[in-house]
Amino acid sequence: MIINTGQRTDIPAFYSKWLINRIKEGYVLVRNPYYPNLVTKFKLDPKVVDVIGFCTKNPRPMFKYLDYLKPFGQFWYITITGFGRDIEPNVPSIDSIIEDFKYLSNQIGKNAIGFRYTPIIINEKYTLDYHIKTFEKIASSLDGYTNLCVFGFLDLYDKLALFHKELNDCSDNEKIILAKEFKKIADKHNMKLRLCSKEKWLAEYGIDVNGCMRLEDYENAIGKRLILKSNMQARKNYCTCLIANDIGFYNSCMHLCKYCYANGDKNKVVKNYQMHNVNSPLLIGELNENDEIKEAKQESWIDNNPTLFDL
Repeated sequence: MIINTGQRTDIPAFYSKWLINRIKEGYVLVRNPYYPNLVTKFKLDPKVVDVIGFCTKNPRPMFKYLDYLKPFGQFWYITITGFGRDIEPNVPSIDSIIEDFKYLSNQIGKNAIGFRYTPIIINEKYTLDYHIKTFEKIASSLDGYTNLCVFGFLDLYDKLALFHKELNDCSDNEKIILAKEFKKIADKHNMKLRLCSKEKWLAEYGIDVNGCMRLEDYENAIGKRLILKSNMQARKNYCTCLIANDIGFYNSCMHLCKYCYANGDKNKVVKNYQMHNVNSPLLIGELNENDEIKEAKQESWIDNNPTLFDL
């Protein structure tokens, strides 16, 4: 099976020691975000967890713990956008993340890592030309360190539109221009380019719109075929990505990016972060008397029959 750490918060950036403590103890507890008294217990055992998926804006805090991750397969997405602190207040500089990406690629292999350039926001500061030049800088810097890159546009959902009126989605024409330019850049640097947002109509411009998280990515990362044994698709009719069992917690990412879908209220984020205990089986807070703990059904998905990976 696959465990994911990056859909609800950025665990490598802010909770790496906690994750390693969970691996040492062999299990993690995850509170259901919609039914808080329901808690799922996952074993963190390489016998049943084939791959751990990471999605982060800052992998560096995890580097000192990489040896603890070696028994597991790994697949990493590193988000590098090039925004300033006006949009991403607590994200490291683009040059710093690029160097960390290279380091991690050398540790785990280029088939186990890709970069994400998302979301794209257009304004007077972050122009079309800015995004094209920044994407070219990232792709050229990471040439040879990955085969995969992803781009996507702003998901302007109701709460975001209400509280951040300064954030605007791109026009359709701007999306076409960026998609074409990014495709040229990715091709030049031997990278597959994928879309991670709802504009499936960009397929007519040669863009791969079939999701950015796929079973084949995990398979390529570990060099083994996986037999999918559960339905893990993300939002129907919006995202075709493969979503694994996420052990994160909403409203807990201290990057505090203005466009974030996983954070709602800054005060709540700070409060939750202060409730974090590196020794707790839960990412945020502790167990309550009324909590109901359910053991997850877990098994390895690795196909042990000979495949092309074994040749």
